[in-house]
Amino acid sequence: MSLSSATNETKGREAAIKTQARALGFDAVAITNARLPEAVQTGYLAALDQGWHAGMDWLAERVEQRRHPQGLWPEARSVIVVAANYGPPNDAAHNPMLRLQQPDAANISLYAQNRDYHDLMKKRLKALGRWLQDRFGGQLKVFVDTAPVLEKPLAAQAGIGWQGKHTNLVSRDFGSWLFLGEIYTELTLQPDEPDSDHCGSCQRCMTACPTQAIVAPYRLDARRCLAYLNNEHHGPIPQEFRAAMGNRIYGCDDCLAVCPWNKYAKASQEAAFQVRPALDQAKLDDFLDLDDARFRALFSRSPIKRLGRDRFLRNVCLACGNSGLARYVPALTGLLDDAAPVVRGAATWALAQLLPLGEWQSLRDTRLPGETDQDVRAEWAAEPS
Repeated sequence: MSLSSATNETKGREAAIKTQARALGFDAVAITNARLPEAVQTGYLAALDQGWHAGMDWLAERVEQRRHPQGLWPEARSVIVVAANYGPPNDAAHNPMLRLQQPDAANISLYAQNRDYHDLMKKRLKALGRWLQDRFGGQLKVFVDTAPVLEKPLAAQAGIGWQGKHTNLVSRDFGSWLFLGEIYTELTLQPDEPDSDHCGSCQRCMTACPTQAIVAPYRLDARRCLAYLNNEHHGPIPQEFRAAMGNRIYGCDDCLAVCPWNKYAKASQEAAFQVRPALDQAKLDDFLDLDDARFRALFSRSPIKRLGRDRFLRNVCLACGNSGLARYVPALTGLLDDAAPVVRGAATWALAQLLPLGEWQSLRDTRLPGETDQDVRAEWAAEPS
């Protein structure tokens, strides 16, 4: 076979892969080498040294496998990166920044208002993998945010978009709203060109961050990030970040939502990514009486389910405390008897924000002697801010 024939065959192979990926429902697909630049690897290690991964200990585990694809699977030669658009409707009702201005709104990150993306992405990736093996052979591995894979740098290297100053992926076609997945393959495929950085001098994401978690352009300290604190963090939310949480009860979209590239974003047409009726325009009131069974039923096949009822209700209590609305006092008072200390503690703090000082002190005198959990006792002992 001549060199030109081999080149044409290779180009045809990549084109076929991309056509099949789009036929399966992916909105973007690109190919890159199973290697990452040394600068990406050293930057990752530097972030770990700074402790910016917070309590996400898995990011510091299996470092040699995570820092470059062939560390995870030496046989990998190419990476096929796919993306699915979960962009919201372009209206005020679904604008996360406007919902922040509604103190009784239950502000849930856009990616979690629908079905768990892992299920859909993995199913389609496996279908693409089966097709790939049947058509071209070679072993492969499929990943959707569940293995030691630096997926955002891979997506940027493949040309799906670029990593913005908030460290998330930005696309000229879909703005900030993309789910990612990868196929590692033994096949040697022609890589696509990386996209260039189009952030320019813009710092809107850095300015918008309510806790200054973006400590420098392209550097994120998860210890300060609300999306980490109300999603991954166990135990009480640190005092210094509670007021900044506002009404965010799961995740935080601020740095994504303010990105000017979202003017090119498109509302997702994927049925699984449409907002669940129970969450569309949800209020904090809707969740204050959740027991474990109702929580599991409400968030079945949702990414919120992995948070668990207790931590979710912790977040709801803090949002109630930030609301300034006295109507939450009765429900919060009832939660002082909750079995979960993290809920009792959050309800205690919230009541300290909502009750007149004398009423709160009277309640403290009644409740503190019978409280056995040290974290909750500390909440009662703290002076209301």
